[in-house]
Amino acid sequence: MKKIVLKHLMKSIVLISFLLLTMSAYSKNNSNSSNESKEKTWAEKLGFPEGKRVIILHADDAGMCEEANIATEFYLENNYIQSAAVMVPCVNAEAFIEWTKMNPTKDVGVHLTHTSEWKNYRWGPVADPAKIPGLIDPDGMLWHEVPDVVAHASAEEVEIEIRAQIDKVIALGYRPSHIDTHMGTLYGHPSYVKAFLKVAQEYNIPANAIDLSNPDVVAVFREQGYPITDEVIELMNQYKLPKVDFFTSAPNAKTYEEKVANFKLLTKSLQPGITEIIFHPSVYSDFLKSITGSWQQRVWEAKMFADEDLISFFKNEGIVFTDWKDIMKRYEKMNKN
Repeated sequence: MKKIVLKHLMKSIVLISFLLLTMSAYSKNNSNSSNESKEKTWAEKLGFPEGKRVIILHADDAGMCEEANIATEFYLENNYIQSAAVMVPCVNAEAFIEWTKMNPTKDVGVHLTHTSEWKNYRWGPVADPAKIPGLIDPDGMLWHEVPDVVAHASAEEVEIEIRAQIDKVIALGYRPSHIDTHMGTLYGHPSYVKAFLKVAQEYNIPANAIDLSNPDVVAVFREQGYPITDEVIELMNQYKLPKVDFFTSAPNAKTYEEKVANFKLLTKSLQPGITEIIFHPSVYSDFLKSITGSWQQRVWEAKMFADEDLISFFKNEGIVFTDWKDIMKRYEKMNKN
């Protein structure tokens, strides 16, 4: 049953119709419960204006290939997006980390990677494979899918790989601003969540932790197949670093115009608070096309956030942008007061 639920999790993240449905439900549920709950959003706790939608535009999968690096560096250099994270096991990760060291004001984290999903373009772990046999598939690489990781890898093995990836980046001369999770793996089992949050607190590097004190948020993620148990909710309640109020991804589409339109709909559906929105920008190449069937979505995602139409839309909607470095500065200031 667990394996079926997790497969549903991975499928749901790319189905635009389901995404918009759940976001609509989130918006409706929050509207219905607004008079019942006086709890401040994390945006308000951190000093953002009350009632504002605060967004982190976050590029996943930097380091996966040169095409991803080119797109992400362009976006960050021109301040079209606020944040990115690097896949440390991948062949182009070190090149992106070197770029980050030359651009130290940019917000770059570690996209903790415990899967290797593509058919012909794959990678292994950073840690010694002998110490994490449950993370290694028959080809000597990380497993293709999250359910495979959950079926084979202990939380201890997952934690070893988490630490190895963070430590490698630090050893290369850069301290990551945050950590998050490739393909949602670290939310795939409560024991993985525990390891994820524990390491974040030990290193004092914020995880992409979602505030689960709001039942409506819990309901949305449970609908999407995430195993948000009472244990996970309590772990998140006890977590001592800042959180986001919501988390989602850029919707897919059949055309570029539809892609932008869908993103506008997603933005309009957001409730006040901090929302991290992930996407996977890459410039076009024949090599990218050979790696992944999602190449077209990734190419559009390398274009849309520099699109003047979308930039004007954000301005007209009164969107406030932030990043993990700003969030941590605000959090530390909050705790001093």
